[in-house]
Amino acid sequence: MEKTASFLFAGTSFNKKKYADEITRFKEKKETENEVDYLSSFERVNPGSEEVTVSKKKRKRKQAASEAVEGFNVFKSSKKALVISEENKTDEGEDNLSKEKKKINLKLEADSILRKQYNIHVSGNNVASPLKSFADLSSVYGCESYLLHNFSELGFKEPTPIQRQAIPVLLSGRECFACAPTGSGKTLAFVSPMLMKLKHASTEGVRAVILCPTRELAAQTTRECKKLAEGNKFYIKLLTKKLIRSTDLTKLRCDILISTPLRLSSAIKKRKLDLSRVEYLVLDESDKLFELGLIKQIDSVVKACSNPSIIRSLFSATLPDSVEELARTIMHDAVRVIIGRKNTASESVNQKLVFAGTEEGKLLALRQSFQERLNPPVLIFVQSKERAKELYEELKFDNIRVGVIHSDLSETQRENVVNDFRAGKTWVLIATDVIARGMDFKGVNCVINYDFPDSAAAYIHRIGRSGRAGRTGEAITFYTEDDVPFLRNIANVMAASGCEVPSWIMALRKLRWKKHRPKRESILTIPDVAEE
Repeated sequence: MEKTASFLFAGTSFNKKKYADEITRFKEKKETENEVDYLSSFERVNPGSEEVTVSKKKRKRKQAASEAVEGFNVFKSSKKALVISEENKTDEGEDNLSKEKKKINLKLEADSILRKQYNIHVSGNNVASPLKSFADLSSVYGCESYLLHNFSELGFKEPTPIQRQAIPVLLSGRECFACAPTGSGKTLAFVSPMLMKLKHASTEGVRAVILCPTRELAAQTTRECKKLAEGNKFYIKLLTKKLIRSTDLTKLRCDILISTPLRLSSAIKKRKLDLSRVEYLVLDESDKLFELGLIKQIDSVVKACSNPSIIRSLFSATLPDSVEELARTIMHDAVRVIIGRKNTASESVNQKLVFAGTEEGKLLALRQSFQERLNPPVLIFVQSKERAKELYEELKFDNIRVGVIHSDLSETQRENVVNDFRAGKTWVLIATDVIARGMDFKGVNCVINYDFPDSAAAYIHRIGRSGRAGRTGEAITFYTEDDVPFLRNIANVMAASGCEVPSWIMALRKLRWKKHRPKRESILTIPDVAEE
């Protein structure tokens, strides 16, 4: 305070005695500062030295300050670390979600490509992925080996388009209505998931019902079911008159029951049959089943199958809009599966239209085609059982092995006729539209529509008896002057399946038809038979 103080207070009088305490305090503070400066300069010169005497007060103050700073830093870093970890978790969650979305999108894209490849069209929510091969049934759905063995034994190497999509839909527990061309393997598409889900035989009553419009188709479906179920002791029954008469249906051991609507509904009415445990209901050739004459019987069967967890499915080669509307009333959250274009004929069948002029002209054209080239087996369709009998009478002496099937024959007679045709004993079979529904005759080379079909659906089902399971076939349709107004309807079906149609036919006016069944002249040319 000597030089500095005198310099500061030059020209003034300062009473040192009065402010002695303050001067002393000031001196102590300066000495302390000098000591600290000396200590820091010593540390700069000797950084390794630790033996320095500093006042306890100052050291404590420093320690407290450093502790406070350290404590604050630790707290701050831990909070920051917590925030960072939470952010990392959020990022990881978002990454996982994006990965899952990518997986889903890739799966949907792969499914779409596969469906496009096989011309499969679906509508519905969360539709199951189509099968890449039958091996998927084992890897994805746990299919038992006996069923895969039966596939290979029966010659099914790769699933057909309808099988690729309909089987996964039914196995995923969804209801389904499917439209696929004739001969595309629809029976296997609904029978195999049924066998997989039922797993083994049971004594609890009927667990699955398959309805078919005709007895012949019901018998054929029963045979196919038994072939597919070979190696597993399922009880598969065809509901016949004999079974109804001779068996107590209340105690019937049956897993899968195949029937026509009339027989099944009559058995239900007589309270002989309990269908409350049915898990699967299939309507095969559903458009025929939903015709006006069968709706009441179908309704009684649907009501009798009262299991709340039942899975219903409809299969047909033709699926009119009216049938779709009816189907939706009995089905819940159903998946719609269409193969190719809806209500189209098989592309493997070469289709022709032949103008015959009159009824007599048709008979001449038929005989001429047989003389030029008879390539059995051949199916001939007429519009009524009377005309079937007449054509049979005309051809039975023409040195060709000909048979006839119609509703006037007994069940045994009809079975014998079908078996003879399958075995090759009969070369030419004359039939009505009854047999056009679902019947699978291996290797039918030609279908002849002797009488013009009464609807586009009837045409599709008739010619579908040929060109089945990937084989090629031929379809010839005779028409007369009376049929010309309805040519355009059939021509549209032909064009849609890739066949060439004359431009003048495509230029005809398209008529809305219900049933085209004109009154035709008698086929018979034999006087004695005509008089009878």
